[in-house]
Amino acid sequence: MAESRNGVFDAANFLQSTGPGRRIVELKPKDVFFAQGNQADSVFYLHAGRAKLTVVSKNGKEATITLLSPGDFIGEESIAGVVGLRMAAATAITSCVALRIERGAMIQVLHEEHGFSDLFLKFLIARSMRTQADLVDQLFNSSEKRLARILLLMAEFGKPGEPETLIPQITQETLAEMIGTTRSRVSFFMNRFRKLGFIEYDGRIRVHKSLLNVVLYDQPRLQNAVAASLLGTRHHKLKPSRPRSAAVSRIEPIEA
Repeated sequence: MAESRNGVFDAANFLQSTGPGRRIVELKPKDVFFAQGNQADSVFYLHAGRAKLTVVSKNGKEATITLLSPGDFIGEESIAGVVGLRMAAATAITSCVALRIERGAMIQVLHEEHGFSDLFLKFLIARSMRTQADLVDQLFNSSEKRLARILLLMAEFGKPGEPETLIPQITQETLAEMIGTTRSRVSFFMNRFRKLGFIEYDGRIRVHKSLLNVVLYDQPRLQNAVAASLLGTRHHKLKPSRPRSAAVSRIEPIEA
């Protein structure tokens, strides 16, 4: 196990280093960490890059479950009960670097190191909350709003000091899969966002903070509500805000 100089287990060092049952893997865009139906024999910890988790139905239709960022675990279902099969596929969107941890090594460190168990439990709770938020987004929001939310999540808005951000290269087909609509619909919304100055794209998409207007136009403009809005959560009903700007008032939700 990874230890610091004073002999105390160091979770960060464990996830950054190789060792028994652990090795670094590098993937190119579109490479797979694992495919749906593979044996669930390992967990990955993403160091760099962006990835997605997808499922394919019996009739061949693909759906994106979630986006994955540095600091995420991938394939955590492998430690649940007996060794089974992957229920989804994990694919690199950009070049990725990850630590592959064999199932046995992962279970051992979870049992022996409470600090690591706490870190992993926090991740699982955050993943569960994100999954619920994604479900709410699919059930209640228009495809236009779902696209805005995905772009903001990929740009990781909510971090201080980042007025605009380039997101990883991604096709309109992939965006359509993520929000459950057609490529032509995504193209329509992207052109609309660009005309309103919310995004720029010429090979790479640059997301401006003003895109938050699409997500927040039916909610009060409170700075501390940004993170909750990105997650699609609403704790209680607030009083209406003052009239919106002309640019925002022109936007009407359009269903897919």
